[in-house]
Amino acid sequence: MALAPYATTGQRIWHYGFRVLCGLIFFFLIAPILVIIPLSFNAQDFFTFTPKMLALDPEGYSLKHYEDFFTSNDWQQAMWNSLKIAPAATLISVSLGTLAAIGLSQSHVPFRGTIMAILISPMIVPLIISATGMYFFYSNPYIPVPFLGRVELPFTLTGTYTGVVLAHAALGIPFVIITVTATLIGFDRSLTRAAANLGAGPVRTFFKVQMPLILPGVVSGGLFAFITSFDEVVVVLFVGSASQTTLPWQMFTGLREQISPTILAVATLLVIISILLLTMLEVLRRRSERLRGLSPS
Repeated sequence: MALAPYATTGQRIWHYGFRVLCGLIFFFLIAPILVIIPLSFNAQDFFTFTPKMLALDPEGYSLKHYEDFFTSNDWQQAMWNSLKIAPAATLISVSLGTLAAIGLSQSHVPFRGTIMAILISPMIVPLIISATGMYFFYSNPYIPVPFLGRVELPFTLTGTYTGVVLAHAALGIPFVIITVTATLIGFDRSLTRAAANLGAGPVRTFFKVQMPLILPGVVSGGLFAFITSFDEVVVVLFVGSASQTTLPWQMFTGLREQISPTILAVATLLVIISILLLTMLEVLRRRSERLRGLSPS
């Protein structure tokens, strides 16, 4: 917001001081990430800037860490595991989260606040607690069934792709619920009633009327769920096994065991992916505001 020409001295001091404060906070948050990017081009196997790098000598920079990432079997396997697990978890999160948000948006649903609190609890409860609970739940081969007591399952979900996908989906559902619920606040429900009066069934009304208008919120929630699954490491350490090693798990292992500088190259690639996804989120947010009439086109 531009400063008014008739602003007082105190208002000018507050205006520029607030901007400086915001700039310092932004620098404090972004500086650790910016340091990683040039270090990923280090020609040496160090986590620090070498004299040649500080002197901007071309010999101090190299792409060998990126080459190691794209040629290492361990890193490539971890990448493909992440690319298999994250989309599947995102699909489940979007499907269940969107349905839950639409259901909770109805005024006649009892205990909406309590149900909402339970559904978004995975993003509030410390992750280590959720991971521990998922481990004991997935590793228990017995489930209670009414009138039958404890029934033994022929399998467990620990150490399987299915278990990791379901665990990541549980972590992503709250983000979908929150974004879709925010989109539904400005939704005109007279449109669905008009569609019903014209003979459209609930399913056709959802896909033809409601879904196009809430699509930005659904996609935004899906992107948040994807980022959550792609960057998650604690739950997969508890629920997964060596065959489900993801990129964050491989990075954690590299820091703990061999201190591989390839981690810096992977971190830079993840930062670039996150920036692209956040850019998509901003575009979708502006599109959603235009559809809801909150901002000019």
